[in-house]
Amino acid sequence: METISTELILMVMPIILIQLILMVIAIIDIVRNEHTRGPKWLWILAVIFINIIGPIVYFIFGRRTDG
Repeated sequence: METISTELILMVMPIILIQLILMVIAIIDIVRNEHTRGPKWLWILAVIFINIIGPIVYFIFGRRTDG
């Protein structure tokens, strides 16, 4: 039984690391950028509460490259 839980943790760990990295990068980008498409607080909530998909959606739709 112990090896099953250890194997499961080892399988899930890369997904958790990718999620955390995306979340941190997205939040830093939101805070640093002057303009976003929509309110910053809404993007931060989306990034935090919508796992993996939230940061990806922000990078695709929420960033504004124009001033």
